[in-house]
Amino acid sequence: MTSLDAASARARLLELIKELAVVRGKVILSSGKEADYYVDLRRITLHHEASRLVGQVMLQLLDDAGIEFETAGGLTMGADPVGTALMHAAGDAGRTIDAFVVRKAQKSYGMGRQVEGPGVDGRDVVVLEDTSTTGGSALTAIEGVRHAGGNVKAVAVIVDRNTGAKEKIEAETGVPYLFAFSKDELGLD
Repeated sequence: MTSLDAASARARLLELIKELAVVRGKVILSSGKEADYYVDLRRITLHHEASRLVGQVMLQLLDDAGIEFETAGGLTMGADPVGTALMHAAGDAGRTIDAFVVRKAQKSYGMGRQVEGPGVDGRDVVVLEDTSTTGGSALTAIEGVRHAGGNVKAVAVIVDRNTGAKEKIEAETGVPYLFAFSKDELGLD
């Protein structure tokens, strides 16, 4: 599959998110909050067509914002396929960006790491997430990456639910919070 231009990739990804990922009905989110809909982005990040678009759109989002970084990832498991997609999109563009995974807690066995993959120590990092409600997953990832010596340059999510995650993350960490799509673009609420 050849890459689409940035606008076409973004438009097609939005179409796929609306078609495949938006589930209506009462649901309890990972934050414990209740919502009238759920945006199941694993239906996108693990989809044969959409995952390629995720990588392309997220890379373009970060490039447009002028964020320079060497590696990208976040809290397992929502961020895992986002980081992999971005890594592959960068590779398709002739760039070398690694991916990493942050565990919820440091391992007590093996090498005892919380951040897995190529090292983040001394490297410029982007923390990724598929979607964010309270910002808790991204904040846990930022803490783990900083503890491992990474320099967090930004947080980037596919869909922002507009529930305060951006404000909380920016206030608590001092890094910009970027998103590819707002909940309004998905026609929610």
